[in-house]
Amino acid sequence: MKYLAFIVLMLFLSSYPSSAQDQSGSKIKLARVKYSGGGDWYNDQSSEVNLLAYIKAHTTIQTEPTYEFVDLSTDNIFLYPLLFLTGHGTMNLSEVEVKRLRSYLENGGFLYIDDDYGMDPSIRKEMKKVFPNQQFVELPFNHPLYSSHFTFPNGLPKIHEHDAKPPQGLGLFHEGKLCVFYTYETNPSDGWADPDVHHDPPEKREASLKIGTNIIVYALSR
Repeated sequence: MKYLAFIVLMLFLSSYPSSAQDQSGSKIKLARVKYSGGGDWYNDQSSEVNLLAYIKAHTTIQTEPTYEFVDLSTDNIFLYPLLFLTGHGTMNLSEVEVKRLRSYLENGGFLYIDDDYGMDPSIRKEMKKVFPNQQFVELPFNHPLYSSHFTFPNGLPKIHEHDAKPPQGLGLFHEGKLCVFYTYETNPSDGWADPDVHHDPPEKREASLKIGTNIIVYALSR
């Protein structure tokens, strides 16, 4: 079953052109990761819908602006080129989930994690299970992700204030290629949500949608 899942993922990914700006034949979805441990993995379900709609309007990538979630304990993760994980509080990964997520990432998948505040300790602990020999490293401001579509010369924008710390874009890699991107002390995905949810000013929402676009464009064109 594991090898069949690998084949499904590779066939799915191979249907995408090397340039993420030419996606006329495919529609991109961003699957929300369901996890155990008590964190609200399901919060702000308008976030992905709004981001995908923004990407559709501002790039040539064809998206399907919808909310979908996926359980890491199933092989359904291999049906998506992109996964999104967020929430508050604690995340716990079972041994099966760790193995599936590692296989997904090592075979071309991409995971974006956004700390919605309070997740950082468990994110670092659980992702250490996935890549035991790695620590999160901060991406330099000249990393291609920050210029994949819109230009962010100073790295991540600060969307929400948490602990008065600078925003950080952190990564994990497989064979030198970024496969996990983790945003800490900024919370872009809150800015994707409907305006009446967090009441962010328009300029903050625009910055969050632009950096979200960059993440998707980069992930699809690695």
